Amino acid sequence: MEKVMHYNKVQGWVKWFLPFCLIAFLPLFATAQTAKDVLDKAAATVSNKNGISAKFKISGPNFSPTDGTILVKGKKFHASTSVANIWFDGKTQWTYMKGQDEVNVSNPSEAELQALNPYNFINIYRKGFTYTMTTKGTSYEVHLTATDKKRNIQEMYITVSKQGYVPTQVKMKQRNGWTTINISNLKATKLNDSQFRFNAKDYPHAEIIDLR
Repeated sequence: MEKVMHYNKVQGWVKWFLPFCLIAFLPLFATAQTAKDVLDKAAATVSNKNGISAKFKISGPNFSPTDGTILVKGKKFHASTSVANIWFDGKTQWTYMKGQDEVNVSNPSEAELQALNPYNFINIYRKGFTYTMTTKGTSYEVHLTATDKKRNIQEMYITVSKQGYVPTQVKMKQRNGWTTINISNLKATKLNDSQFRFNAKDYPHAEIIDLR
């Protein structure tokens, strides 16, 4: 009889505890899935097959706040600021320094690309990060944490508007601190691949420095 009463108590505890666990932990699973969905939709918005254009403002520990415009088509981009013009064709990057009339040619790393192209997140978030998400007004804020402690980018915050799933801000933590990129006026546009490569004819007096 005593064993039966003990069994009934345990069974009753289990019946109460299991639903509690499901209620308590379900938001964690739902949040992770929802965060991934939001990033997938944001990536789809950015991944217009013909290309997009946008305005941006970037600030970080190693440079003053800088405004500019950017063209993006897949992994390719062309950014223009008052200090420099940057072209990236998916492999090679050309950086024209306006004040020095010189062009640096390089093959940039993931971290370097992320700091230059706010939409590079569409190529790196799918692997090597865990996700959580919060809602802030009319936007979602997805927090990404790297699973590999050796990765150059350890954390990212990506803010995505609920309407149209347009990325409006990217914040990333690198070894030297946080870099923030605010994005506005995103538009779909038709871009030619030649717009992502440096044309020496347009800069006949520029000194070309190959850093590859």
